[in-house]
Amino acid sequence: MPPDEISLDHIKHALSSLLDIPEDSLRFNRISTGKYNTSYFVEGGAEPLILRIAPEDRREFNLFYEYRMMRQEPTLHKILRERTKVPVPEIVACDFARKIFDRDFLVMKRVPGVPISEHPGLGRREFARILEEVGDSLRQVHAIQTDRYGYLGEHRPMEPQESWTEAFIIMWNKLLDDIQGSGGYSRHEADSMRRLLDSHIEVFNRRTPASLLHMDVWAQNIMADSQGRMTGLIDWDRTLWGDPEIEFAVLDYCGISEEPFWEGYGERRAADSEASIRNVFYLLYELQKYIFIRRIRGGNPVQADSYRRQSLELASRIGLKL
Repeated sequence: MPPDEISLDHIKHALSSLLDIPEDSLRFNRISTGKYNTSYFVEGGAEPLILRIAPEDRREFNLFYEYRMMRQEPTLHKILRERTKVPVPEIVACDFARKIFDRDFLVMKRVPGVPISEHPGLGRREFARILEEVGDSLRQVHAIQTDRYGYLGEHRPMEPQESWTEAFIIMWNKLLDDIQGSGGYSRHEADSMRRLLDSHIEVFNRRTPASLLHMDVWAQNIMADSQGRMTGLIDWDRTLWGDPEIEFAVLDYCGISEEPFWEGYGERRAADSEASIRNVFYLLYELQKYIFIRRIRGGNPVQADSYRRQSLELASRIGLKL
């Protein structure tokens, strides 16, 4: 059952009690830009809020790290708000025990502004300033480190690992399992991708911190006000702990890693031959997920096959043989 089958009357009644706001005061407006969760602007209380409802709780509709991934957000928001100056919204309520809906949900304070993808007044100078602010924010985020690698959140999609190499091997193979299971790769193609990582595994064998990584920084998740200042960095549900280079690959894919970003970040990434190979794998980790997403959630096998062809072509640049 998709999230929008939960009636607004049910939502209003439940949140009125949870947030101690009179039911007849609450107003909801659907946020149309959500790609995974179903979200609403909530008005009527002391301050504007956001309600996010997770999709139907079915593993087969989710990549391995997506299943119940919202459950890690309260802890992450608390860490970020305590240890950085990154503008991350405060979570005021959540329910993962399914006492109210048959889905996970959370309620957070609404940060001012709009996503920069929808901002009507961003010129080149304002956009550059925002990228610099994003760079400074991710510098702070990446400075938060731990001693285990992988997806460490409360949704538990994998066992924490003692090295990034071990974690990435698990992540890579679990992603390929999902893609092959969806029909996006043949068994031969998936096995070839597994062998490709095996053949290059030595480039991952280096000391790298287990940094906190956002993994979904794109224009929709960067908020800015009318003056073109960043007011929020949102949607932390895809977070993992590991090599910052994989974050940079997502930024490349999403058009964020421009010169102003690096000025804000304060240092440059590695540019040697081994880093170039890692970058291909990290881009593939981002690109290949859309094979599954377009087939399973998008119902668009033609578009999924386009991502499949792009992925195989990219992998061929570092020696994939089919």
